[in-house]
Amino acid sequence: MSGTLARVAILVAGLMSVLPAAAAEMTPEEARSFVIGKNFSYTCFEGTTGGGRIHADGSVAGYIQIRGGAPRYVVMPPNTLQVKGAAVCAQVRGMPFQPCFRLQKTGQASFRGSISGFGFAYCDFQRRNARIEVARGPMRIAPVQEAAAGN
Repeated sequence: MSGTLARVAILVAGLMSVLPAAAAEMTPEEARSFVIGKNFSYTCFEGTTGGGRIHADGSVAGYIQIRGGAPRYVVMPPNTLQVKGAAVCAQVRGMPFQPCFRLQKTGQASFRGSISGFGFAYCDFQRRNARIEVARGPMRIAPVQEAAAGN
């Protein structure tokens, strides 16, 4: 019995030492090398999903699907994402403020981005292999069928 208890204690201690490293906050430089030019899919806390690529000039191209709605292709211009001090911030025309993000590496090919000061507002990102995505072919979007009048 004591041997089993000792093994469990060692396992728990090992997990506790690994977990903080697995969710380490990335500096903007680390984030840049981790994400630039790579394909990511994402899922956000409120149900938004999508995928895309961040380019070295701060531009973004990909798709977004808001809470189960139709997916839309989106392209954001150069300098949309900018490093400001120790933060990664988004410059989006029409927004009354410039949101900045905290990035935490959660795995070898994943990270979580949350709005600074609002830890509950986050998106989880998972790196995708662009070659596999191309081999699968383009995303097909089914047309929306409207209910017949009077039903």
